[in-house]
Amino acid sequence: MNKKQYFFCGIFLFLFQLLPYTVVGQVYFTNGLKIQEVTDTSAVIWTRLCKLPNAIPIYHKQKKAPFKAPIDFDNNMPVNKMDGAVEGVFGEIKINIFNVNDTISVDWKHVSPYKDYTFMEVINGLNPNTEYQVLLQGRKDKNGSITEILGSFKTAPSSEMIVPVGFTSSTCQYFWDYDDPIRGFKAYDNMLKLNPAFHCQTGDYIYYDKPGPMSYNVELARHKWHAINSWPSLVDFYSNVPSYLQKDDHDILRDDATPNSKPFGELTFDDALQIWNEQVPLNDKPFRSVRWGKDLEVWLVEAREFRSDNRDEDGDEKSIFGKEQKAWLKSSIESSNATFKILMSPTPVVGPDRAKLKIDNHSNKSYETEGKWLRKFLASQKNTFVVNGDRHWQYVSKDLETGLLEFSQGPTSDDHAQGWDPDDYRPEHKFLRVKGGFLYVYVFRNKHDVPTIKFIHYDVEGKAVHEEIIKSKD
Repeated sequence: MNKKQYFFCGIFLFLFQLLPYTVVGQVYFTNGLKIQEVTDTSAVIWTRLCKLPNAIPIYHKQKKAPFKAPIDFDNNMPVNKMDGAVEGVFGEIKINIFNVNDTISVDWKHVSPYKDYTFMEVINGLNPNTEYQVLLQGRKDKNGSITEILGSFKTAPSSEMIVPVGFTSSTCQYFWDYDDPIRGFKAYDNMLKLNPAFHCQTGDYIYYDKPGPMSYNVELARHKWHAINSWPSLVDFYSNVPSYLQKDDHDILRDDATPNSKPFGELTFDDALQIWNEQVPLNDKPFRSVRWGKDLEVWLVEAREFRSDNRDEDGDEKSIFGKEQKAWLKSSIESSNATFKILMSPTPVVGPDRAKLKIDNHSNKSYETEGKWLRKFLASQKNTFVVNGDRHWQYVSKDLETGLLEFSQGPTSDDHAQGWDPDDYRPEHKFLRVKGGFLYVYVFRNKHDVPTIKFIHYDVEGKAVHEEIIKSKD
């Protein structure tokens, strides 16, 4: 971008930022509302109070896909002038959760720059399998104008309820690889059309280590969350679909990050972990399971916080999970009486993966011992499957030794798809497609009352491209 373009761009951004101040003291929910960690009796409400009604428009030209990084991006420019920037603002927020029979209110609470103007509240005392509306109100102070955002969700059924349930899952979404210049990502709008009961995002929600900017400090890292969360397709989706988010390497520092990783510029692993916890609040530990009626339980594992160094020698002590999480995973899966059990893994378990390039997941030689244990254990549990993130292509793989099935969603846009030759079908592959999209999982009882699970891969336009239907084993 030349000096003349920068001048006119600066004038535009200046005028753009004057618009919201026609209402004195107004605040906004530009980063939307998330309804997270929903159970049969509780939910976590998240939002962020913002200074402007819209993010700073995208004005940089981009490289060609994949990874459409901005051209001539100045990493040292003021963060509030960057494409997608959304400044936070001091103020207070009130929650009302209601349906025809009940209302739960949380009175005004302040947000501050200490936690990036984010807000989180755990709501208890909800009823199972019940629809609720969420009304958030924001204001600068008690004399300020009130802004509102509305959302909705349905709680999980209790563990003995027999109800059909469908959920979506996605992974890998780089802000600059958007495929709709107005809405952001087509996949989100098409997932919403399926009316999923909940959504699992398996990591790489943002990319600290890709340009536009490179997140070398806390301010730049937080910007990545502001920008991605301001896309209208994400705002609409997460306001109306309960979500469970898992972190992966790019969400926490850089490619293949571990707790032993050196800082990324001035951004440390602990800094990034703190940012994750303010942007994606949990109700408990980062490894957890969610029960959704009699026929489905989903395990969400943590793949970054507790892992060994990727370059350590493989053996019984080397682990992605760590001792506590590994023991929990084994005992909780074995004790569950859910008909279908699904491990949501931020990284592959079956693969195949790029053997010469990757050393950070259970399908790689670097974690061969724990990988073999995990595949054997999961395969020994009836009706148990893996849904994985981190790979930029869609696939269904069947482990040649154990028969364990793994479903890779693929990236959130076609422009982010890469990393595998589409003609390189391996013996493990039942399906292979090097494009973007998402996965939809549907659990139901057929006409003979046999519990059945259906895995459907969709493209970004919402067209089904592959389907696996599996009846439960007694």
